[in-house]
Amino acid sequence: MKKLKILCLFAFVLCLTGCGGQMEPSDISSIDDLEGKKIGVQLNTTGDIYVSDYEGDEAGTVIERYNKGNDAISSLKNGKIDCVVIDEEPAKAFIKRNSDLSILEEEFTIEEYAICVAKENTQLCDDINKALGELKEDGTLQKIIDHYINGDDSFRYESPEGISYENGTLVMATNAAFPPYEFYENNEITGIDADMATAVADKLNMKLEIEDMEFDSIINAVQSGKADIGVAGMTVTEDRLKNINFTDTYTTAKQVIVIRNGEYNPLLSIKDSFYQNFIEDNRYAYILKGLRNTLVIALLAVLLGVAIGFVISIIRATHDKTGKLKILNFLSRVYLTIIRGTPTMIQLLIIYYVIFASANVSKILVAVLAFGINSGAYVAEILRGGIMSLDIGQFEGARSLGLTHGQTMRYVILPQTIKNTLPALANEFIVLIKETAISGYIGLQDLTMAGNIIRGNTYQAFFPLITVACIYLVIVLILTAGVNKLERSLKKNER
Repeated sequence: MKKLKILCLFAFVLCLTGCGGQMEPSDISSIDDLEGKKIGVQLNTTGDIYVSDYEGDEAGTVIERYNKGNDAISSLKNGKIDCVVIDEEPAKAFIKRNSDLSILEEEFTIEEYAICVAKENTQLCDDINKALGELKEDGTLQKIIDHYINGDDSFRYESPEGISYENGTLVMATNAAFPPYEFYENNEITGIDADMATAVADKLNMKLEIEDMEFDSIINAVQSGKADIGVAGMTVTEDRLKNINFTDTYTTAKQVIVIRNGEYNPLLSIKDSFYQNFIEDNRYAYILKGLRNTLVIALLAVLLGVAIGFVISIIRATHDKTGKLKILNFLSRVYLTIIRGTPTMIQLLIIYYVIFASANVSKILVAVLAFGINSGAYVAEILRGGIMSLDIGQFEGARSLGLTHGQTMRYVILPQTIKNTLPALANEFIVLIKETAISGYIGLQDLTMAGNIIRGNTYQAFFPLITVACIYLVIVLILTAGVNKLERSLKKNER
């Protein structure tokens, strides 16, 4: 009966996803109509910069900013915004799968793309400019662009044989949700920017390594040395030049306005949608890799969090009971205040871009440290609360039997504390697993980012998001079942 209810609920959700009414067309026919409208843009892109001029005007124009362009497009399709200002080529890719969307003939603005390099890395900037000049002169760069934009299959860039890569690795930061410039295909990042950067790296006798991350993290990655270059359809602006250098431009593009045209956009069948999201191009591999990284991060972070929380709780409880360890207690309180008073995502970014700015460390290690340190603060207070809740007679009775303070904590207090705080600890571990969903901000492919990669390729939200949600739910249910079993086992010992 329960299984039948679950199936009925799932079928109901599927029906809801396909029963939405067709949205009315956007009331926009030119740039002059943008005033007073809700405009969607990708955060920190050129479109965001230029559209910001409309924000706060007398007409009441509203700017909605999204981390990814396909999120803005989804909001446009659902009627949450009136239009999207975005680069022309990604816009063409979006409307190819969405017949209810159109691009206005009137362009919004012209822009030129360049590669961003750290200000102090002038030699690399000069070398890249020289390589770009050679690629332009021999026609390679134009052939790469024609392959992806004009569908010219007669040429696909491949690294020539015999390259020694004697000059090391060239790390490129990008946001692979921007077709045809950068996108995932067969579990690899490809596109105009990826091929162009590969050709540049070949000229420099360097091996290209591509890191996928949020667009607004690219410049930070280059500034901090986590990446050598940033390539993501990035336009040179005065504000960006204050923090970063740019090479010569490698292509010209334009910003366009995407609107709803009111046409009917037929829904894919469940079978076809499932095939596109998971089977086509082996996209299920993103989920498997993301799940593996999420489980590794969560498990190691839990162990680290318990270790930190145990030490901090003992220090705090000892001070509260005896008045000793004043300096350690003060440091513990500072740690607790900072960690519990700042968002986990900010802590993750600080550890990656500030503390380990010049160190080449594993992103999984960074994530484990960030989430473990964060969890440790909450575990510490949970355990301390459990210790302090025990009757004072427990301490006095143990001491009267000749046990030292350490022995009392080890043999009498902590076993009872763990048993009493087990539900709260389990809840903290569940929260920790879900918090790992922000790992994508440092370019780490966790479970959530895997879903976003699929969503960026298929422009479909239902299957990727529901699948990721269900996997998290299964993990939490397994953890909950394990904790419940452990609780029952501990209660048996009381009889």
